[in-house]
Amino acid sequence: MSGRFYGVGIGPGDPELITLKAARLIAAADVIAYHAGTGKQSMARSIAADLIPDGVIEEELRYPVTTGMTEHPRGYYGALADFYDECSERLETHLAAGRTVVVLAVGDPLFFGSFMYVHDRLSPRYPTEVVPGITSLSAATAAVATGLCRHEDTLTVLPGTLSVPELARRLADTDAAIIMKLGRTFVGVREALRQAGMLERAVYVERASGAAELVMPAADVEEGRVPYMSLVVVPGEGLRDDAAGRAADFARLTASDEDDTSRLGRGRPHTSGNEGVGTVHVVGLGPGPDRWLTPEASEALAEVDHVVGYAPYVARVPQREGLTRHSSGNSVELDRGRLALDLAREGGDVALVSGGDAGVFGMATALFESREAAVAEDPGYAEVPVQVVPGVTAAHAASALVGAVLGGDHALVNLSDNLKPWEALAGRLTALATRDVTLALYNPRSRSRPDTLGAARDLLVEAVGPERVVVVARHVGRDEESSVVTTLGELDVETVDMGCLVVIGASSTRVTDDGWVWTPRSVG
Repeated sequence: MSGRFYGVGIGPGDPELITLKAARLIAAADVIAYHAGTGKQSMARSIAADLIPDGVIEEELRYPVTTGMTEHPRGYYGALADFYDECSERLETHLAAGRTVVVLAVGDPLFFGSFMYVHDRLSPRYPTEVVPGITSLSAATAAVATGLCRHEDTLTVLPGTLSVPELARRLADTDAAIIMKLGRTFVGVREALRQAGMLERAVYVERASGAAELVMPAADVEEGRVPYMSLVVVPGEGLRDDAAGRAADFARLTASDEDDTSRLGRGRPHTSGNEGVGTVHVVGLGPGPDRWLTPEASEALAEVDHVVGYAPYVARVPQREGLTRHSSGNSVELDRGRLALDLAREGGDVALVSGGDAGVFGMATALFESREAAVAEDPGYAEVPVQVVPGVTAAHAASALVGAVLGGDHALVNLSDNLKPWEALAGRLTALATRDVTLALYNPRSRSRPDTLGAARDLLVEAVGPERVVVVARHVGRDEESSVVTTLGELDVETVDMGCLVVIGASSTRVTDDGWVWTPRSVG
């Protein structure tokens, strides 16, 4: 009979925070295992020392390396993978002999814990149970003794090993945060907190719940003395005064908006003639890669006070000190436009971001639609300056990928029928194709519209025949970039999704022997 395998959380440091269930399993174990750092005593064993029975078999699992430096041929993670294989083999010897094995885990076994890796290897073969423990997150929050998050606040747990720009971006996109894995990363963590505007409310907690617990403002910590067993708590800002109601209304529609009205009005001086009024810059970010972001767009993003947009596009804007982010879902374009106008009217410079070119099925049109409605309510909105910053379009990037399929007359068509009836869309497609205009189809096929592309294909086959060249470009400019050249009759719509752009060539569109696709400029 095989033994039973337990991962037992023993809390963050105070032995009195060990659960009754954990204590019972430790007392009844045949084998007690615990991890230990290089040249250090095991923290897990020291926490549970008074509960470990005499005569029990102990397995100390000592890491071969505790920093990112190693001569292992597969690097740091290769060295750890070998170590966890070895740990599993040692523990499996006991399990195969029918012994009960308890692995002690500081905090919770499945929360940034080493137990996870032996669990992955052994749980498929042996009866396994995980006993949760109080995390360092919980202990640190208790030590700070301030509400961590309230109401709809979002809490994010982040590793301090992220790069400074990425950590700053993620901090700016949340209300409250816990940053773990400090030690040598602390200098970068503090800089990320500063860039995200959170340093003043960030609290450093060292050895939470232990006898040497230390709590102090993160801004006051000496950089060279931060141990690994420490973290930073960034509490949410709590209940905010929001009498105007505008930010609250937008927050209801969004995932992670900043509605702190105390930040509004920080815009730099303007030369627009409207003193105290900011500018809305509608910025096209291009199809994806940073190298396709124009210098003008980069300059605007580097100077604004706010960035507003669909969450994946906002995520592409580097976080920096003084920048407030307002992310939202994909179906509230007019709300985004109104928020941008409101922020600018209160004095902030705003970047309203859009993928590709903001003027091609993007936020520029939504902004002007929002502006028209706002001016009708209050003519004062007409004083808000607007600048549209162009970007590389997805269609032209896709054309460049395969050659010059849009080299002749072409049209860009949004295949979504959310804002126009299918009858209007079908009429436009037929008119353009029968006049021998190349068509670039945006938003070709989604989960909510699985049949639109197939209907368009059938319509065009009937109108111009099945031989027209078709290019399906996927994730242009990104690591997973690909393209397929086919024909209308052979187009497999099941392979197309919203990450694709579909181009229907003209009758003159050609495919070369080496795979380039191009459309002549001349007709006839």
